[in-house]
Amino acid sequence: MADTLKKLKKSLSLKLSFQAGTNCPRPSGSNCPRPSCSDRSHSSGSSSRGLSRSLSFQTSKSSKKTCPICLGSLRRGQGVAIFTAECSHSFHFCCIAANVQHGNRICPICRCEWKDVPFQAPGSVIDARRNNMARARVSPFNAAPEDAGAPGARRNVPTTFQLPAEPEQFTDDEQVSVNSIGHASPSRAQALAVKAFPEFGAVAAAECPPKFAVLLRVCAPSLPNDADRAPIDLVTVLDVSGSMSSKLPLLKRAVHFIIQNLGSADRLSIVIFSSVARRIFPLQRMTDSGRENAIRAINTLSSNGGTNIVEGLKKGVRVLEERCERNPVASIILLSDGQDTHNVLRNSYTQDEASSIPSNELAYLNLLPSSICLSKREAGQPTFPVHTFGFGLEHDSEAMHAIADASGGTFSFIETLSILQDAFARCIGGLLSVVSQDVKLTIRSKSAGVRIGSIPSGRYNSEVLDEGQQAVIDIGNLYADEEKEFMVYLSIPVSSAEGEQRPECTALLDVFCTHKDSASMEIHQVEGEKVEIRRPEVLSTADKKVNLQVDRQRSRLLVAETIADAQRMAEVGDLGSAQALLAERRSGLLSSAAAQAGDVLCNWLEAELREIRERMASMDLYERTGRAYLLSGLSSHSWQRATTRGDTTQILATNGDRGHSGSIDSTRSYETPWMTTMVTRSQTLNFTSGEQQSQANK
Repeated sequence: MADTLKKLKKSLSLKLSFQAGTNCPRPSGSNCPRPSCSDRSHSSGSSSRGLSRSLSFQTSKSSKKTCPICLGSLRRGQGVAIFTAECSHSFHFCCIAANVQHGNRICPICRCEWKDVPFQAPGSVIDARRNNMARARVSPFNAAPEDAGAPGARRNVPTTFQLPAEPEQFTDDEQVSVNSIGHASPSRAQALAVKAFPEFGAVAAAECPPKFAVLLRVCAPSLPNDADRAPIDLVTVLDVSGSMSSKLPLLKRAVHFIIQNLGSADRLSIVIFSSVARRIFPLQRMTDSGRENAIRAINTLSSNGGTNIVEGLKKGVRVLEERCERNPVASIILLSDGQDTHNVLRNSYTQDEASSIPSNELAYLNLLPSSICLSKREAGQPTFPVHTFGFGLEHDSEAMHAIADASGGTFSFIETLSILQDAFARCIGGLLSVVSQDVKLTIRSKSAGVRIGSIPSGRYNSEVLDEGQQAVIDIGNLYADEEKEFMVYLSIPVSSAEGEQRPECTALLDVFCTHKDSASMEIHQVEGEKVEIRRPEVLSTADKKVNLQVDRQRSRLLVAETIADAQRMAEVGDLGSAQALLAERRSGLLSSAAAQAGDVLCNWLEAELREIRERMASMDLYERTGRAYLLSGLSSHSWQRATTRGDTTQILATNGDRGHSGSIDSTRSYETPWMTTMVTRSQTLNFTSGEQQSQANK
């Protein structure tokens, strides 16, 4: 008996004091950090492998063969430290230790609360910095240490264990690349261009139309792959609440894609939130080592708790507000699959009140920082667009749309889990190709009596000044090859002069655009095309033909207005009126001049109205998918920027038999070449991974 007790005591002592070197060995196919062989003797390595085999053998019958966190192999005898909890579930030691480090005390599988948890104790700061991980040991102490090797950790790490603590201010961002700002070539191969399209080429001299339309198009230059581009500061704010459990593998993979496609001058920070928010990765450049550190941080994610979107956003905003240095472009990506369970999300309205109040009038917007609410910002204050992604069928699409809308970002609806990576790819394809910033379009009346009436500019701020003599549209950032179109409505006076004194043409507008080159930081001013019309006494047949560019833009504006009206009707339960409106406007769209001419955009707009109508077949269907699909479409039209919505099934042109067949996804979604390239890269990666998985399963 004494010998037995002595052996048991010795075994327990080994279990409590065991250290597995500086790193957990990396099993084949897993996402565990790479091992480091520094300061590791042959004898200690042999003993650690022996103990790992011993511990894993005792629990192999009750544990699975895959680590639930990194999805790597849990086979015994591979020199991999394995932790088995009191609930009998097993994990790679380094995976679960990092999981516990971020405050998780609950089994990711069965939700059992653990009494004994693993943690990684800090070793030598120098060794930890070199190996990018702290030393690990098993301890029954219910606390999580600070990882000395983690980016942004305090340099003077004490030898005793301490609870992890975020700095009071997020001023620990990595220095930007010295060549990232203002060192690019001052001129691009192409310049920003402004084009103009009058509704008609001529107006009779005796006529004075009160609402004559002129379409203005701002075209951003292209950006070759080898050209200088503006580096970005990107913060991902990720929901890791309990409902994300089954979705975490796909989320990790999608964020891995972002990490791998950022350049060495781009900086990334990672914020996670459940009931509370935590920054798990500081703003760091995506060099080779930066990518490894970011991937290591993402691989520690596990799900638990509620959903506190507001706190997650506040922390993400702080990362950008408190950074010491700045890249030219900054943005936030927010992903959530649920309802905010910690904040009052919306005011209560009666049905009569709701019909006159936009659905995105949510009470919690008042809780958000002014730097992500355009309406609350002060003069000169920087703002950060938040691109939101509603994941699955249970997310709060109104909340996500409201946040994006208030900040100048876009809202995407991720209906099926498999398209998350493609959605992220589309978003960063735009963010990585910003070519112009602070774009402002100025419009001035050119002739006496010509007055600017209105400019339906969507969510872009526009203002008519000096009693219609001038107008300004603030566009902000432009992606490479991106186009923005704005309809300007004018009143044109009668051409009263007669005979030889009557001018042949009436000049309507002077247009020019100012912008900052995002790479060189130089300010440019671009003159637009001359806008004038002929003033004959009698109009010819050709003079009476509407410009198809103007007609298609009028159709797009009408569809956007229709979607908004239908949404207001649906929110008060009047699906019948909403469907009737959609059907009526769809018929009108099909009879437009542009649609009759086979315009591809008009064909897609018709299909969009049809799809929304189908998703309003019942209140249940509308609440499950219709609302999110509709709001994502509104976001896309309001900002004239690509979003992902639904399952991204491509819609084909309906007039294929007239020679216009093919996908119209790119045209309708405002997708740019950079976005298309990035999505193709994502889909190719998914296909390759699927092929490899199929071969492995054979």
